[in-house]
Amino acid sequence: MSAVGDPVLETGPQPPAGPLRKNRDFLLLWLGAGISVLGDRAATVSFPLLMLWYGSPAQAGLVSFAGLLPMLLVQLPAGVVVDRLDRRKTMIACDVAGLLAMASVAVALFHGTLWLPHMLAVAFVEGAAAIFYRLSERAAVANVVAPGQVSSALSQNEARARAAGLLGQPLGTGIYGLARWAPFVLAAAGHLVALVGLLFIRRKFQAERRDTPWRIGAELAEGFGWLLRQRFLRAAICLVAVTNILFTALSLAVVLIIKEGGGSPASVGLIGLFSGTGGIVGALSGSYFVRRMHPGSVMLSIFAIWAVLMPMITLTSSVWVLAALFVGSSFAGAVLNVLAGVYQVQVTPDGMQGRVGAVSGLLSSGASSLGALAGGYALGAYGTTATVLGVGAVMVATLVVAALIPAVRGARRPKDPGVTGI
Repeated sequence: MSAVGDPVLETGPQPPAGPLRKNRDFLLLWLGAGISVLGDRAATVSFPLLMLWYGSPAQAGLVSFAGLLPMLLVQLPAGVVVDRLDRRKTMIACDVAGLLAMASVAVALFHGTLWLPHMLAVAFVEGAAAIFYRLSERAAVANVVAPGQVSSALSQNEARARAAGLLGQPLGTGIYGLARWAPFVLAAAGHLVALVGLLFIRRKFQAERRDTPWRIGAELAEGFGWLLRQRFLRAAICLVAVTNILFTALSLAVVLIIKEGGGSPASVGLIGLFSGTGGIVGALSGSYFVRRMHPGSVMLSIFAIWAVLMPMITLTSSVWVLAALFVGSSFAGAVLNVLAGVYQVQVTPDGMQGRVGAVSGLLSSGASSLGALAGGYALGAYGTTATVLGVGAVMVATLVVAALIPAVRGARRPKDPGVTGI
């Protein structure tokens, strides 16, 4: 007998291969997570607004740092926890934590209270919960959909994340203008919707596991050891980390190009809007390419596209041309994200999904931080043209290196049980 709100969970064979739009459990997971991420994006953009208007630039920087700190401190332990504990219950705990954290900010602001330690704690808790949630959800997908639908499901997840990122910023700033506590109410409501959805999902989010003593260090070493033995996955993670550095530096360069060309912050926002739209289209198209091309071919094709598009940024300061270049880059990047997610989920044992995802996330976030530092230094020392050309040269070198790695050139799709409708 199950407790109230704790449905009997289905185990055993995967669900029948029907269209994803008719997969009740996947829709509950997808919609709940999407609404939650949208609310979090709206709240995230409101944190610096709040601290800049009612605190100071230094306090705004501290709160932003607190929100990003879990990416460096929590990723690896989170991977062990996701592989150890019930993923559904872990996600429920994350939604409860996010709900309480965001609701506490809304209540405090409604009563006219703004306390820096409170904001720091909320930003950290929300950032940490997001990491646990993201790792758990990606690992859960293969247990909720039929094997042949993994690529379509992760493609839709990528599109959802990009749409939430695209809509979250204007939504957050818009409702912040109505009431400074409103974005945090939206974020709390998003966590509540996701929480309710999780309570009604029937299937388990992981295979059966043995109950063994916790050995975090040994389990992390086991995950690293397995990953190091996967030649294509190992190479792909390192190569994509390099491209993350390049794109972070390139994003800073574009802002400076717009400024030097007499443009306005609105122009930067317009480029971001077009770039996000290209990313959504690429994410929705990702499963098409993943099912029809080998992973190595997809990666090399995308690297080649980036090697052509990146240096072209130096040729213009036109907002529309820059937007077009970023549409192409974001489209390709979204396809690559789908490829990486699908390949990782399909080849990684269920009991290691969390740890492998955590390593990928740690390298990605670390590379982005390094890209911001390197890009800022290069722009200050050498200017926009030299920096962008340097980024383009490194991208060409990355393409050449990727093409010379046998594991990349010869990478093949994991065994595909079949493709079904979406």
